[in-house]
Amino acid sequence: MNKIEKIFLCLIDNLEEGIHIVDSEGKTIYYNETMARMEGQNKENIIGKKIYEYLDGVEEESSTLMNALKSNQKIVDVLQHYSNHYKKDIVTINTTIPVNIDGNTIAALEIARDMTQLKELNERICKLEERSTSKKRNYKFSDIIGNSKVIRKAINKAMRSSLSNSSVLIYGETGSGKEVFAQSIHYNGIRKDKPFIAVNCAAIPSALLEGMFFGTVKGSYTGAENKKGIFEEANRGTLLLDEVNSLEPYLQSKLLRVLQDGYIRPLGSNKIIDVDVRVIATLNEKPEKLIEEGRLRKDFYYRLSVIRIDIPPLRERKEDIIEFVNHFIEYYNAILGKNILGIDKCVLENFYEYDWPGNIRELKNVIESAVNMADNNAVLTREYFESKLINKTYNDFNIKDESLTHYLERIEKKIIELTLSENGNNISKAARKLKISRQKLQYKIKKYDLNIE
Repeated sequence: MNKIEKIFLCLIDNLEEGIHIVDSEGKTIYYNETMARMEGQNKENIIGKKIYEYLDGVEEESSTLMNALKSNQKIVDVLQHYSNHYKKDIVTINTTIPVNIDGNTIAALEIARDMTQLKELNERICKLEERSTSKKRNYKFSDIIGNSKVIRKAINKAMRSSLSNSSVLIYGETGSGKEVFAQSIHYNGIRKDKPFIAVNCAAIPSALLEGMFFGTVKGSYTGAENKKGIFEEANRGTLLLDEVNSLEPYLQSKLLRVLQDGYIRPLGSNKIIDVDVRVIATLNEKPEKLIEEGRLRKDFYYRLSVIRIDIPPLRERKEDIIEFVNHFIEYYNAILGKNILGIDKCVLENFYEYDWPGNIRELKNVIESAVNMADNNAVLTREYFESKLINKTYNDFNIKDESLTHYLERIEKKIIELTLSENGNNISKAARKLKISRQKLQYKIKKYDLNIE
């Protein structure tokens, strides 16, 4: 063996992928350490054997190595599920390549990626999600917090869409409440008594998603069993595809066909199954950007966005912050057995200045942390919050490039918003609290274009 051959063997023996090479008769001539660990074998015992001689339930006609030898065709990303003689379950994704010399197929090389733990983990997650879904509260429109113009506009559009069967695309930044909207559309709509199934497309490998979506029939790949797909399970109900842009383009194409044709074909089956499923999809990045970058098919986007709902980030609806704060204080008082009385006005002013990149989810976590740290019967003051949130007070004259008049108007507007929210938008009560006349407060509400519906 020359130096190059030794280097080559050292290389493939230390790859994270399993490598299996058979000769023209299907007998193993090379089997690396990774493949041996993956399949629970001693590699010295495999040399010279055909695959069905050491693996249970693998027939010659179902072996990708034998099929590549016979067809002289490359086989790409095939899911394999099988067992060894020790009854160890193995799940891999394999690419198999025939090796040709002078037109003759002399060998086949298989590259395998181990998916066993990933599949087991995914199945556990699915079972946990099924259990939690059965116990989880189902959101309705009455659960959506906020009275700002922008959120009311989104809610009104979502309420109209709940009476339709058309596909819905919800765009919103992470933490802005997309699933609450999606559930509200379903449980307020004509399918409310039918299944609602949510799939986090970013959390599940693409190689497993196709079988999950469309189902499998026995023999569609090594070890496959008859199993219903999510579309069949959600028939006559709603399927939520969360972060749908995470799907590979080929899966987007397959889903597009299902949406257009109204039927699925399980993996390995010639039979088609009619399905009536309403799809709600969510994106946490702007669809225009995703299309431009090639991460979202344009035709798939148009099919999903028959109705498009954009959820505004918290920084564009800051007048709703006080409502969220009060709600989360009440919620965590109940969960943590506390009696937090409220939040300091100076802290709230800082909340209005902060941009909340994590949106509602970030605000919820901030309040949870503060309630945990605060003494019982306390008001949440600045000591209970991180410095990034509490960086100024009303006495900080940090007006940068703006005029003093503009700065004071900005502060006045926020104080009026806060006082109105604390008094249920009752103008008379808020005016008494601010110690100004009702007419003067009405003038300022109009001046600052405040929404007090």
